[in-house]
Amino acid sequence: MNRAVVPISGGLDSTVILSDVSKNHNFDEIHCVTFDYGQKHKDCEVECAKYQAQRHATTHKIINLSFFKDISGISSLTNSDIAVAKTRDVLGDAQTVNYVPFRNQMILSICCAYAESIGATTVFHGAAQVDSQAGYWDGSTEFLYAFNNITALNRKHRILVEAPLITRSKADIIKLGIDCDVDFSQTWTCYEG
Repeated sequence: MNRAVVPISGGLDSTVILSDVSKNHNFDEIHCVTFDYGQKHKDCEVECAKYQAQRHATTHKIINLSFFKDISGISSLTNSDIAVAKTRDVLGDAQTVNYVPFRNQMILSICCAYAESIGATTVFHGAAQVDSQAGYWDGSTEFLYAFNNITALNRKHRILVEAPLITRSKADIIKLGIDCDVDFSQTWTCYEG
């Protein structure tokens, strides 16, 4: 059986990936995972993720990582005392204040562990072109390559992490979402709420 794991935040990018995987790929099962890592807008994000997972008739797990807020207090997404920076204002920064330390690596590691336990061969990563431009090293093609080199060390169960949006602009992602009939009204894309 061909299975995939799709981490879904309830935002634009992960929703488009889920819709694309559901519509255009030949997976027998799609397993969605949403993370509560103590982010400011988790309630809205989780509700949108639930809606999208249900819309695509996938299994959906919500994993509590709320402890992460206690160890990642330098991010505007987990610390309410830090203002959220707009993407246009941080393009080119080495690392924006919106970056959550090692979040993507942690989330993808958990998704790969889940994938191995259910026999899935593919995990999707919602990184987009703007992520790397806005200082998210863990949204870059270099990160994807390095992460896949790590998962390739698994001697028994090979898991490939794919990031189909990593070279796409937001406009291209929205066009793909339209082609995949995404219900954008049920997404939560803004860091500020």
